[in-house]
Amino acid sequence: MEEPIKRRPNIIVCALDQLRAFEVGCYGNPVIRTPSIDWLAAEGIRFETAITNFPVCMAARSVLLSGQYNRRCTGGIGNVAFPSRPGRGSMPEYPDHGRPHLRERTLPECLKEAGYHTAAIGKWHIHSWPQDIGFDYHLIPRVHHCHTGQCFTENGGPEFVPEGYSVDFESARVADYLRAQARKDEPFFLYYNISPPHCPLADAPEKYLKMYSPEEVPIRPNVDLTTPLKDQNHWFRVYRYDFRYYEMRLPYTEDLPRGYDLRALIAEYYGLTTWADDALGTVLRALDDTGLAEDTIMVLTSDHGDNLGSLGLVQKGGPNEESIRIPMLIRWPAVMTPGRVVREQIASLVDLMPTLLDLTGALSQSHTHGCSLAGIVRGESETTARPHAFVETGHGAGIRTLNHLYFLPFAGDSHALSDRPSHFYDLDSDPYELHNCAEEDSETAKSLDMTLRDWDRATPWMTTT
Repeated sequence: MEEPIKRRPNIIVCALDQLRAFEVGCYGNPVIRTPSIDWLAAEGIRFETAITNFPVCMAARSVLLSGQYNRRCTGGIGNVAFPSRPGRGSMPEYPDHGRPHLRERTLPECLKEAGYHTAAIGKWHIHSWPQDIGFDYHLIPRVHHCHTGQCFTENGGPEFVPEGYSVDFESARVADYLRAQARKDEPFFLYYNISPPHCPLADAPEKYLKMYSPEEVPIRPNVDLTTPLKDQNHWFRVYRYDFRYYEMRLPYTEDLPRGYDLRALIAEYYGLTTWADDALGTVLRALDDTGLAEDTIMVLTSDHGDNLGSLGLVQKGGPNEESIRIPMLIRWPAVMTPGRVVREQIASLVDLMPTLLDLTGALSQSHTHGCSLAGIVRGESETTARPHAFVETGHGAGIRTLNHLYFLPFAGDSHALSDRPSHFYDLDSDPYELHNCAEEDSETAKSLDMTLRDWDRATPWMTTT
């Protein structure tokens, strides 16, 4: 008698926006309150060193859903899906039609072929509409960030603006989705994106804005509080009001609270991180209440970090630790030993697609660039054959090992890599990247240079014509 075919596990990939690993409790922050994320870490596996492969929103999310480096899945495009159009502003309000990006089969498409119902709820910021790349259902807001007055579309239908805060609306709809799926036999893949702690920081419930005192937030040693940031008040307004300042120029966005400084900004960032954590808690409770938690693979990560004044920098986009270090947790109670911390393997967003396909028994895809971490997740191994991660930016490409960061800029306007690095850091002795060793010709630098150039030659760019 044949044994019944085992039902594949459900999958939830939850990506916060602009959350760096340093501001999470389970990653060692002594002040931040992230009980839901910490709960996942306690019940699952935590990668101590996890990296975004391109530290801006659209590029990172395209990498995650395609399993390919950004040069291949979008042609190297950053945050803008198409060049600015008259009257459209610098970013599109909604996805564009067609599929010029993510041309090969995506994670939702592969899972759909394996019998999954696929859904996307929350921030999108991918060039194409969700249904064009494999999602059966979607509930997404406009690309521009705001937490009140946010417009949504469900399955491409008429816009509507829910009451209250969009973060709470989305987590409630995720809970509704889980309750509905619990009554069905098919497994599901849910791609759930939480917008905070991405700005606008000021557009949040008062309890989160006042949750942390500026005096209590830890300041990284590479932040110089005695020297104002370049264009400081402009960037403070961007952080607090986002596009309502930099694009709409609404008069109220010219105002900053009396005495507002970098500490105050970081305290608000902490508050929005806890808000995002509370939204995650709503989802985790729904998983428990529906009985789905045991056989659901839950991934928690972020698209990129935030500089928050480190090295005099703001926002993200560069090859530095504050931009590229992200949390990455995986929980699957039916299979995993809880509370494991992986310290000898770097994980990155490009690895998630091959890992999830491997864990679910779905057909592996040769067009993906990532490395499956499934053996580590299942406790069968401690490392993979690839002990490093590659990072792209709009200015070049780099390699991050457990101990070093090495980055080669582009040569002029071409995609060719320069002869010399612009960044080289020994992160064991210099974790805050205060001493750039780019002028040194050490054996380590030569080895990293060779590995990076080999990857560059072996990873072709997508043709855009």
